[in-house]
Amino acid sequence: MTADVWLPIPSEEIEGLPQGPRYLFWDGAEEFPGDPGDCAFYVVPYMKPVGLGVRPLPGMRSVQVVQTLSAGIDHVEPGLKFLGAGVRLCNARGVHEASTAELTLTLVLASLRGVPDFVRAQDRGEWLGGFRPALADKSVLIVGYGSIGAAIEDRLTPFELARVARVARSGRATARGPVHPLTELPALLPSADVVILSTPLTEQTQGLVDAAFLARMKDGALLVNVARGPVVDTEALLTELQSGRLRAALDVTDPEPLPPGHPLWHAPGVLITPHVGGPTSAFMPRAKRLLADQLTRFVNQEPLRNVILTTRA
Repeated sequence: MTADVWLPIPSEEIEGLPQGPRYLFWDGAEEFPGDPGDCAFYVVPYMKPVGLGVRPLPGMRSVQVVQTLSAGIDHVEPGLKFLGAGVRLCNARGVHEASTAELTLTLVLASLRGVPDFVRAQDRGEWLGGFRPALADKSVLIVGYGSIGAAIEDRLTPFELARVARVARSGRATARGPVHPLTELPALLPSADVVILSTPLTEQTQGLVDAAFLARMKDGALLVNVARGPVVDTEALLTELQSGRLRAALDVTDPEPLPPGHPLWHAPGVLITPHVGGPTSAFMPRAKRLLADQLTRFVNQEPLRNVILTTRA
């Protein structure tokens, strides 16, 4: 096999890559490392500006696999129209679960226990005591129960929760209990103290958290978004935050990056992190293992992991 493979990580830094392909490094530079028409396996650069990863796709006439290093694929979907039939799009399932679940737990605990208030008080040299809500005895609703949603529940399990409810696109049974379909979401919202969003961004989930969704949440509930910003209607959320009825912890926003002066920055009861759920020290080892495995499967013509869709003519 002599086809080109485009990698956003230098090939010499990835152990276990199979021999055969020509490995070319491209992490979003202005100039391409080779002719896109010769690329058979394209690994999309990670955490780059919107649109950069799709830039070579119109010229990739021979590509067979497009591999993201993110759990979501929404950032590359606009470029799939340029590809021929039979191209497999794969995501990075198995890479981000640990980091994203860690951040989710961090956001929940920091918000409930008032850590942002303590940090501001420390800056003022003020001893800010008092009672704060605990995670113990709370009811948590996880909206989007794929591998990341399950990893979040793994980390919630020791915290003596009253209940965990799970929602996904379609219902199913798990060892931990039922996963409810999205159609049952309105009935589950009023009893949740914490609502965690870990769903992919799709036509079905864009704007899912609208004014009606938020209105069904109980007074004082916490909304945590580690999914994608457009899953939430920002204006509707601002209305609830400014009224003081709900709180939020957001790793993603709409728009993103959140521009200076945006009212979400200073809304009461909100904690914002700058889309850092995935990029941690845990990312690179898992990404490299995934790429070595996927490319070995590709070269040996074995089934690939994490195939989300296959393009049609």
